[in-house]
Amino acid sequence: MVVEGYRGRVAPYLARLATPFLAWSPARLSVVSLVVSVLAGIVALSVRWGGPLLFLPVSLLIFTGGVFDALDGEVARRTQRASLRGDFLDHVFDRYADVAILLGLAASGFVNPELALLGLVSLLLVSYLGTQAQAVGGGRAYGGLLGRADRLLLLTFVAFLEFDLSLPWPWAPTSPLARLQLAGISFTVIDLAMVYFLVAGQLTVLLRARGIYAALPPTPGREPPPGASGERSSTGRPPLMR
Repeated sequence: MVVEGYRGRVAPYLARLATPFLAWSPARLSVVSLVVSVLAGIVALSVRWGGPLLFLPVSLLIFTGGVFDALDGEVARRTQRASLRGDFLDHVFDRYADVAILLGLAASGFVNPELALLGLVSLLLVSYLGTQAQAVGGGRAYGGLLGRADRLLLLTFVAFLEFDLSLPWPWAPTSPLARLQLAGISFTVIDLAMVYFLVAGQLTVLLRARGIYAALPPTPGREPPPGASGERSSTGRPPLMR
């Protein structure tokens, strides 16, 4: 997880940001995160008719949804309201949010639909491996190159960059930008993000699978070492990564 290395730096800002929401239930924050992410997908879909300038609100909505997704865990930890039900509900909402955003981008006309589908499948496999470790008796696995915070930040960035390149800047190939060209191949920055999701996602799956497999007992009757396949926070999951 690339963003994992910055968790210590982000934690004080996240704690201050969570303070006004301490009276909220963690489940309520999870619902807000899902609703905002679904709106991001809807606005991304609207790019097909409204043009690439709509990528600015898409970028802002993806980022806002990610912030609320981080806040639910922080609030649960600080108010001692963490629960298995809340953790389960949060992960279900996260998967729906991932699907909504990627499907909206796939239908925007600014990404190859096949690439978007492959990127979505790759992300879902990453999340599946993260929880499959628990299903076989280990801790939840969070390692690899593509945690959830990584992909939300990347999607925020590429959506904003697509908006920026649609403006009549000197560096924009056209105004508004339709496609970049390289060696006769047409693509957008969102296409590049989907390629990264596919490659980095599968590397993450392999890394997690290797760690989970190594932590499992080789013979029946032996328990895996505690936390061998992933560390957990006091809330049951790291506040930023999944």
